[in-house]
Amino acid sequence: MASAADALTIHQLLGRLVYFHALFIEPALSPGPPPRQGTVCCNHGLDPGRQALGTLRPDSAWAALVEVAATLPAHHQPCPKAAQSCCGTCRVAAAARAVASGWAQTEYRNYQQAEPTETLLHSCGLAAAARFGRVFAAQNAASCGALDRLTVPEALPGPEQLPLTGELLTLWANPTATTRHPVASWLNHCTGLDDIRRVLEMRRTGS
Repeated sequence: MASAADALTIHQLLGRLVYFHALFIEPALSPGPPPRQGTVCCNHGLDPGRQALGTLRPDSAWAALVEVAATLPAHHQPCPKAAQSCCGTCRVAAAARAVASGWAQTEYRNYQQAEPTETLLHSCGLAAAARFGRVFAAQNAASCGALDRLTVPEALPGPEQLPLTGELLTLWANPTATTRHPVASWLNHCTGLDDIRRVLEMRRTGS
């Protein structure tokens, strides 16, 4: 179970995620395909008698992550069963995967004016699923068989390539460490993806 200070840090980082999504990502989203169902969570898997310990309460700060993921239907693939009885860790992992891959795609399109590779999106999504899932599981003392099978890819984009996605993945690698408290960075002075692209272009040209 996380300490009160750790819980506050986690809530602050979730708030930062929601703020960045509303400010930078959502205005740049194009209409996408309808939502797709994913695989069943570990609570609804082959062994329903072995329920996971953690559930995701609707009044939890973590619910905001699922709400953000719902705005990314091309990437969000939640369990097709009733959410109230789903494994909370699986829900968080699925939502985090959607957010990271959706952010990476949106950033890449806006900075590079091209489509990112599926490998890039998969790596970002998988890393986020593992990192967010582990934080949720630790905070709620929740077991999750699906989480145990997730591994973080070695090659991930950093903040210098995809600033929003890179910072997200970096902060959630160990959000309760003393060096990973919510940050104040140059992103806080931007008002849209165009601002971020200009900063990246200036850094590349050295001007």
